Parts: sequence; structure tokens; C-alpha cells
Amino acid sequence: MSVMSPHLHLSDLDTRARAVFKDIVQSYLESGQPIGSRTLALSSGRSLSPATIRNTMADLTRYGLLSSPHVSAGRVPTHMGLRLFVDGLLELGELSASEQSSLERQLSLSHDLDRDPNAVLEQASSLLAGLAGGAGLVLTPTPDMSKAVRHVEFVNLGGEQTLVVLAYVDGTVENRLMPYPQGVLPSSLEHAGNFLSARLKGRRLGEARKDILSEIKDGLDAIDAAASNLIEQGLAAWSDETESRTERALIVRGRDRLLDNLEAQVDLERIQLLFRDLEQKEDLIALLDQAEGADGVKIFIGTENPLFSLSGNSVVVAPYRDSGQRIIGAVGVIGPTRLNYGRVIPVVDYTAQLVGKLIGAKHG
Repeated sequence: MSVMSPHLHLSDLDTRARAVFKDIVQSYLESGQPIGSRTLALSSGRSLSPATIRNTMADLTRYGLLSSPHVSAGRVPTHMGLRLFVDGLLELGELSASEQSSLERQLSLSHDLDRDPNAVLEQASSLLAGLAGGAGLVLTPTPDMSKAVRHVEFVNLGGEQTLVVLAYVDGTVENRLMPYPQGVLPSSLEHAGNFLSARLKGRRLGEARKDILSEIKDGLDAIDAAASNLIEQGLAAWSDETESRTERALIVRGRDRLLDNLEAQVDLERIQLLFRDLEQKEDLIALLDQAEGADGVKIFIGTENPLFSLSGNSVVVAPYRDSGQRIIGAVGVIGPTRLNYGRVIPVVDYTAQLVGKLIGAKHG
């Protein structure tokens, strides 16, 4: 029975326990197989006897960092153990200049800046699958919600409709119709347009909507009730219209790679569960959206996320940004928990940077 505290840190382990734990995890990530005390004593190069290692492994098991998949078998790290390793002991590799150049060539960064964004995203997903040994994931941007606004204007068409002109910083102009609220005077139309233009300039509708509605609710600006009503109706209508037209797309490539090197029936069963999880598009998009809360790469290991509680897989994901450094999408890799994290993390991170350079300018 595990006695591990959810707040266990590496500092809670002594030097010997940390060393043995690190050797076990590294062996598992390389082979995917349990390792016993005798094998570890011979392969680790440390001057520890099998008995000493066995006692240390028993302690690590009680802490909840290791488990034994079979009776009398060696030990493998638990998902909690992998998290502790990734957070505290993982040594990240660095991409060499030649590796970076290779990624740039494969994404056509150096010679085709006008390439179709969808083709870039498809290529990025396939590229990640090939380099990381898992399935590549790419979450596409939401076009309208990722464009910054330059100016808003309301035009009275007469009758029961109002024309809303949305001018974006990229030069595009969008005209939308909305109901003309009763009692709204031409001065209110002008006031509402000026109010929104001042607060939306250089920002996206999605990111500014909450702030604007809060300002109106708190009465921080001397704006009349008619103009307030017009703005609230407009923001609600634009958000609904945008969401209905611009459903986010999820690109998954390399599922077949997950079938490589299956060594037991349990592996096949987990992959089958993973394939089922991958069909839960909305849940997976929600997972990738969590990358927006991270400064860089975010890692989900096994049961840390409910989506993969049964299949027990890991996801490494990083956001990509537009020219204004706003997050507009995410790229990542999904695979078994024994991913080569030291290699996968920098590859995902650099790929996200390249994708941002390639398509970010089109959404800035």
C-alpha cells in the first residue's frame, strides 16, 4: 500500500534513494521493461549491493514512486514517479544547429513563407509523429477570434437592422448585421462605436469581451443605457457567430506509430483505449487548450488527466503564438508514458516556435 504524500519532493529522498530511483526510471524509459535489484547493481556502475538496492527499491515502492507489474518481477516507475523524475531529475537535450535547420527545412520555413497554413499544420503533425515516436497533435487557430481589431463602427440602416463594421489590423474588413434596439439614437450608435474601438484596438474579440462587459457592469464609463445594451448584444452575437463558423480543428497524424514495439497484450489494450480517447475530439481540444496556461511546454503523464485515465498515456504539448505573442494554437505529441522526454520536449518546443513564425503573422 502506498504511503506517498502528494507533496513528496526529491529533497525528501536521500542521495542513495535519488540515485537508485533515477537509474530505474532511465532504464524504463529506454527499454520499457521492469528492472530488478541484481540487474541494476550490475548495470548502474554504482558500488551498491543487490540487497542494498532491493531495500531502497522497497522504500521507493512504499512512497508510491515504483510498482511491480508482476509478482517477483522488477520495478517500474508509477505515473507519480515519472512526474517526480520529469520535474526534478530529467536532463533535457538541446537541439543542435543542424537539427534546428532540418526542422526548418521540413516545415518550409526558410523558402516558402506564403505556404498554405493548413499544409504547414498538417506537416507539423506528421513531423512530430516521426521524430517523437508517438502521434503528432496540432490544434489549429480560430481565425476570427485570433485577429486583432482596429476599429468598430455602427451604421443605422433604417428599419430594424444595424450594420456593424469591424476593421482588423491585418487590413480585412467584416460587415455584420444585428437587430436595431428600440430607443437607440444616432448619438448612441456613435458612442458605442467609439467605446468599443478604444477598448478593442489591437486586441481580439475573444480576449477583450470579458473586460468590456465587466466595465459596463461596474459603471466605470459614463455610457448611456442604450449604447450599453447595443454593445452587450453585439458582443454576444459576434461570439456566437464566430464560434458557429470557426470550429477549431484537431490534426492527428502517426497513430500507426503507436502500434510499434508492442510487447504484451496489455500494451495493445492500452493503445486501443488510446485510439478511443483520440476520438473524443472536444475533450482532447480542451486538454490542448490547457497549454495556454503554460509559459512553454506542458506535460501530462498518464492518469494526471482524466482523458487518459484508462489508456495511461502521456502528452507533451506547447502553444504557438502569433506576431503579437498571443497564443493561437498548440502542437504536441501523445504516446506511451515511456516517451523519451529529454528528446521530445525540446522538439515540441522548437516546432511550436517554427509554426508560430510560419502562420502567426497571418493571425497577428
